[in-house]
Amino acid sequence: MPLTHFLMLIAAVVLGAALTLWISIAAGWSPIAVPLLALSAALLVHLNHRSGHDHDG
Repeated sequence: MPLTHFLMLIAAVVLGAALTLWISIAAGWSPIAVPLLALSAALLVHLNHRSGHDHDG
């Protein structure tokens, strides 16, 4: 991957995170709610991916 694409990818992720936090705080959500929601979603994706789809040997 070229360096410019990598740097643009990092910038897009940082801007997306900042925009998400800004919108959630503007909507009146607790600053703790967004990371908890993200962790919960990541856990659900992880558990759903592992159930019956283990191709590691």
